[in-house]
Amino acid sequence: MMDTMEKRAIDYEWVNLMKEAKEQGMTLDEIRLFLSNAEQKENT
Repeated sequence: MMDTMEKRAIDYEWVNLMKEAKEQGMTLDEIRLFLSNAEQKENT
């Protein structure tokens, strides 16, 4: 199980990734589509 510090590090990384995507002009729908496609590729 992850301890609190590990959870915070992961959350911080996600926040930075989302900020970077928005700064590059990606919409929330585009981000969702990207993540969905990545998940599908991982499951095949």
